Amino acid sequence: MLRRVIIGRPARPLALDRGRGDADRVKPAEPVALAPVVEALLGDFAEHLSKERGCSAHTVRAYRGDLTGLFTHLARVDGPSPAEVTLRDLRTWLANQHAAGADRSTVQRHAAAVRTFFAWAARTGRVPSDPARGLRSPKVDRRLPPTLEIDHARRMLDGLAAQAEAAEDPQQRAVALRDSAILEVLYSTGIRVSELCGLDLRDQDIERELLRVLGKGGKQRVVPLGGPARRSLDAWLAARSLLAAPVAEGAIFVGDRGGRIDPRVVRRIVHRSLAGIPEAPDLGPHGLRHAMATHLLEGGADLRSVQELLGHSSLATTQLYTHVTTERLRKAYQQAHPRA
Repeated sequence: MLRRVIIGRPARPLALDRGRGDADRVKPAEPVALAPVVEALLGDFAEHLSKERGCSAHTVRAYRGDLTGLFTHLARVDGPSPAEVTLRDLRTWLANQHAAGADRSTVQRHAAAVRTFFAWAARTGRVPSDPARGLRSPKVDRRLPPTLEIDHARRMLDGLAAQAEAAEDPQQRAVALRDSAILEVLYSTGIRVSELCGLDLRDQDIERELLRVLGKGGKQRVVPLGGPARRSLDAWLAARSLLAAPVAEGAIFVGDRGGRIDPRVVRRIVHRSLAGIPEAPDLGPHGLRHAMATHLLEGGADLRSVQELLGHSSLATTQLYTHVTTERLRKAYQQAHPRA
């Protein structure tokens, strides 16, 4: 049951005259404690995101952090209470973020958090109106990072398999088999690192070579495993008992201490594996997701199928990958055609 916290006007007059240009000047940064009523409001919003909208803990934490930044800024300039925030206050805060060096994607995320928060607060009667209704985000140049070439991916995966084969110590071999399976599954399926770390033994369908993945917003989807990924996963599962501790329960992938593997460990594995491939870009797990989508489209897969495999709610997100493949075609044409 969510509490209903209604924010009223502050008891003391505001020190900020928001009608004048110099009034928005931020005081030197110093620790600011949010008012208890604001903390309660953010707590209710976090509960709404988690229980009613089914957002992940990561999303809840990110939204709450963005809003804490907003209300800390307002407290520093002796600004308004949540019920008195105006569109101008929000625009000033975002402008300050940009001036401080935040890139456009960060400012865009902050704006999204603010719009979601005030829409909820107005709808539930916690503020009298929604000041963020007219708030616009800066346009982001939606370019994908450098992607992995097919040959880079092949050398990376073959190298990991060779390391596992050459390992003589059973413990070291188990770690090498795990790392090889992680890279194979990430590249084969294009799943997110959080989805990989959340995989349980019950999520695999060996006969049909499928994995059931719990994605963003608690949405479940099924992704196919390629033959090499299936064989690599089988080899790891045969050695899993050498690393897994009871605390891991049913986790497919475990860390060196035996518990469910952490996303940070997976990122280190990916970066380390690519570091040994000459001319390969320095990418993390998300880079393998980009590579999988790009290579599928270059191989002739249709956009809708790639959208389902990646778990994108919007086709527009998947369409980013067509820009990469089109750019590659353009470069190939310019290099090869005699009259390009």
